[in-house]
Amino acid sequence: MLILSKTAGIFSRSPKSNVYGFLRRFSVCHGTLCPHKLVLGIETSCDDTAAAVVDEAGHVLGEAIHSQTEVHLKTGGIVPPVAQQLHRENIQRIVEETLSASSISPCDLSAIATTIKPGLALSLGVGLSFSLQLVNQFKKPFIPIHHMEAHALTIRLTNKVEFPFLVLLISGGHCLLALVRGVSDFLLLGKSLDIAPGDMLDKVARRLSLIKHPECSTMSGGKAIEHLAKQGNRFHFTINPPMQNAKNCDFSFTGLQHVIDKLIKHKEKEEGVEKGQILSSAADIAAVVQHTTACHLAKRTHRAILFCKQKNLLSPANAVLVVSGGVASNLYIRRALEIVANATQCTFLCPPPRLCTDNGIMIAWNGIERLRAGLGILHDVKDIRYEPKCPLGVDISKEVSDAAIKVPQLKIQLDS
Repeated sequence: MLILSKTAGIFSRSPKSNVYGFLRRFSVCHGTLCPHKLVLGIETSCDDTAAAVVDEAGHVLGEAIHSQTEVHLKTGGIVPPVAQQLHRENIQRIVEETLSASSISPCDLSAIATTIKPGLALSLGVGLSFSLQLVNQFKKPFIPIHHMEAHALTIRLTNKVEFPFLVLLISGGHCLLALVRGVSDFLLLGKSLDIAPGDMLDKVARRLSLIKHPECSTMSGGKAIEHLAKQGNRFHFTINPPMQNAKNCDFSFTGLQHVIDKLIKHKEKEEGVEKGQILSSAADIAAVVQHTTACHLAKRTHRAILFCKQKNLLSPANAVLVVSGGVASNLYIRRALEIVANATQCTFLCPPPRLCTDNGIMIAWNGIERLRAGLGILHDVKDIRYEPKCPLGVDISKEVSDAAIKVPQLKIQLDS
């Protein structure tokens, strides 16, 4: 496990007077006690600067977010030092707007919750440093948050979901299947052995130069693939999903990316198109990569459900499959997973698309969950560190592999 001791000095090149000026404006507490638990959540794990205040009933009192998507589209991907600087420039404003929209002072907060793992080291450091200033100024408890735990628990904000439930977390940086037995009690069934699906889709979109496509120029790679796939015909190409013979719940996306890359090179040669220009078959390629990704995710999830039911880890009567993370906002992939849920008599749930991507609400809600359960609430923060790499829960993937469960074939027949 990699732990970096770099909480100090994150703001060394930022205008400190502005940060402390912001703190001084809230420095007077009037002694009024808020009757409800209120948590400020702060999220800076990747390329979104976000904050929210949520109460114990799940009401969102205020939120704000600054997206860096437009900047990173121009650079062809996330550049960590650029993301760090943008977080530095925006975090004070985002937190201030959140508190203002909530009509509360930091004095009213029960705790401050912040993503400290996993994520981009430079980005995590900005959120942690700013949060610790607030914690020390207002003498509030601090709740460190695991980013994937927050994604997994978001569904309990929007729906009445009891433990245990199965969760598939799919995003630009993560891909995993876990059984959620409690607020901080996870059994890891499988994960990506290489890159995440969102990362793969982004790379395919860049290889197809979709930023030059008039309909996709302002979209992230994944969104561009989903949009263009609606106009394409996936049957123009045949590509097998990865790891078809591996009877486990792990994932792999680099092989699929390489297959698509070879296909694009072949089509460029066939069409007489130079690299960097738009292929006439771009929509068909988008459709087949989206479908193949959906099938791969669906088969591994199907096996995870069968394993959990075989081992009595999920209730046969009211099993729940939750899908969350940025890629869960892809409606085609969502429908493929819904087919699996229906075939296995599972209730299928997804947070609203805006709560699938990174946001402050899920961090604040995770803080509420931990506050209610009395888990991981810190009153001494001098040794707190961010962790760019951090597993989730107890890994039982070998047990899943040893079970070697055969998955019945399902027809994932969908319109793009």
